[in-house]
Amino acid sequence: MLTGKYEFAGKVVEVNSLHGKVHEYCAEYLTDVPADFSVTTTQEDIDYERARSEHKGSADGYLEELAVYRKISEKMPSYDTILFHGSVVAVDGVAYLFAAASGTGKSTHVALWRKFFGERAVMVNDDKPLLHIGDVVTAYGTPYDGKHRLSNKIAVPLKAICILTRAAENSIVKITKAEAYTMLLQQAYRPNDVFALQKTLTLVDKMAEKVELYRLGCNMDIEAAKVAYEGMNRNE
Repeated sequence: MLTGKYEFAGKVVEVNSLHGKVHEYCAEYLTDVPADFSVTTTQEDIDYERARSEHKGSADGYLEELAVYRKISEKMPSYDTILFHGSVVAVDGVAYLFAAASGTGKSTHVALWRKFFGERAVMVNDDKPLLHIGDVVTAYGTPYDGKHRLSNKIAVPLKAICILTRAAENSIVKITKAEAYTMLLQQAYRPNDVFALQKTLTLVDKMAEKVELYRLGCNMDIEAAKVAYEGMNRNE
């Protein structure tokens, strides 16, 4: 069994694994302070990931990476933190999260922000950020950051969640919690443990009250970044 301690979203996790790949993957988050909790993977966990994943032919080491993050995400709601599927970019120290159905173009849209804003734009996480829901919502970078490995080990206050849709012309509108709720639930990791699931639903509801919610129709022209940013800051 291989062991390492890593800090995610302000909590230290002791990871006990069968293979070394997960420790290589999380190396930037390595710490030596005492752990808040621990996770341990088994071959059964790896087999579970293989059975449910599109990566059925993947090596055990890769599948164990997925198993470790699943186990971490099961425990994080106890610390008012959830895993959320989306792409988070920060501009001038303020984060914006883009959520959408798979294949809609979240990463492509966020790439437009990085092109439009240049050094003002910093990637927080391009795929699976952790969100801490307290008096404010804070988005955290994690090593689980998508196929392009776009993230930074930072924590940034989250101003808004924007649901992305394809459209011929760029436009953005503010929406209600009721209008956004289905997508928020779909993109939040829903734990298998019933108590963690109940806590997650409470946190999603609280998050929807704490951040602004928008729907963006975009055509993937760079103007989409300008329209989105100005729409989410028009009252600033």
